[in-house]
Amino acid sequence: MTSPLMKFGQPRMVIALTVVLAVAVGGLALWCTNTFYFLSHHMAGGGHMHGADGTGHDEVNMPGLQGRNATQEESNELAVMFRNFETITREVTNLPNGITTVTRSSDPEVMDQLVSHVIGMIARVENKDDPEILIQSGTLDIFFARGDEIDTDIAVTEDGIVVTQTALDPILVAALHEHAAEVTAMSDRGMAAVHEMMMQ
Repeated sequence: MTSPLMKFGQPRMVIALTVVLAVAVGGLALWCTNTFYFLSHHMAGGGHMHGADGTGHDEVNMPGLQGRNATQEESNELAVMFRNFETITREVTNLPNGITTVTRSSDPEVMDQLVSHVIGMIARVENKDDPEILIQSGTLDIFFARGDEIDTDIAVTEDGIVVTQTALDPILVAALHEHAAEVTAMSDRGMAAVHEMMMQ
């Protein structure tokens, strides 16, 4: 009885097996390349993610609050707010065309840092000047790309810092809603909320 493989013919069988092996090896190489790219790009700071070596989870030094285009003062402001998030409260009203937020801190020093951060970041958005903070949310990308399409009003009152931001484009409005919810989560749970968002 002739083997099915022998009917196929040895030269063609060798070629077929070579092709199968090449495809398998190529697929494995592609998988390895893609996996390496994902880990190196997304886990080592690219794409606003935490460091693969755990540095992004350093709750003392908070290296994830550094930015490729951020000043040390801006990173320090973030650190003060994250270390004292329990003092921060926040109210958000989603508008059909944007948001109104009222944010305050029971600690005057934290409040000073909060006001400085909000004013500074909104100015950056208006100037399309992304600080590229390592842990910043991807929702900010659209703001830094299209900051000139967002109308912002800021007022510091006895109730806190009141910010109203509106836009005409529904995509920008949705991003404003999403980012407001992310900031609220961080003010409620601090760095734990950041870790949760990074894992999503």
